[in-house]
Amino acid sequence: MKIRDNIAVVAGGGSGMGAAVCRYLAEEGAKIIVIDKSENAATHIAEETHGLAIACDITKSEALEKAFDKIAKAHVRPISIAINCAGIAPAKRMVGKEGPMPLSFFEEVINVNLIGTFNVMRLAASTMMKSEITQEGERGVIINTASIAAFEGQIGQTAYSASKAGIIGMMLPAARELAKFGIRVMTVAPGLVNTPMLQGMPEEIKASLAAQSLFPKRFAEPEEFAALVGQIITNPMLNAEVIRLDGGMRMI
Repeated sequence: MKIRDNIAVVAGGGSGMGAAVCRYLAEEGAKIIVIDKSENAATHIAEETHGLAIACDITKSEALEKAFDKIAKAHVRPISIAINCAGIAPAKRMVGKEGPMPLSFFEEVINVNLIGTFNVMRLAASTMMKSEITQEGERGVIINTASIAAFEGQIGQTAYSASKAGIIGMMLPAARELAKFGIRVMTVAPGLVNTPMLQGMPEEIKASLAAQSLFPKRFAEPEEFAALVGQIITNPMLNAEVIRLDGGMRMI
């Protein structure tokens, strides 16, 4: 599927990898919809990419449905690209010094990372089904963001790893269901990415983490994630698969 002139929704597009995706797709000629919980962040990236900003909590069904209604009114054509980058990555042991992890902590991570992703998927797919079929027979592509923690979760990542493994688990049945409509579903599983969250770590910790990568021994850049998203969009044979973006890292 070509990028130029197509409408792309980026959930979590106000910062980090999501913002990099918005910039990349805008440079390639896509029309950008920035969905973010932070209105200021969404507005900033939307202004930068000449797109539409929508402040929305993707875990709320009614709020996201209204957001997609707003998108439909703003564009004469349905969306054909949806990228899920919204998520949280808190760490907590299942049983720590203060006792068992509060169930509410686990629920919040699952709600944002997994349920939020599914919420975007269901509405994006429903919208894409109304798109015109391209010469390749495509109507759209959905790209979700998991993590290598889905495979090699560390201590303290019980909730996070479960949420990201759930995203991977949804991919194949979703791709099978949507195939007859010409809609692909893909997942990217990044390793450590040089976002503001990691930039705040002490240098020695960052160096230790980067050393776990085979090559190159550094964090991935958000722009490299965005470039991979672009390659997935434009290559119709990429479907129902997880691509690791980690420099060969296997977390221990």
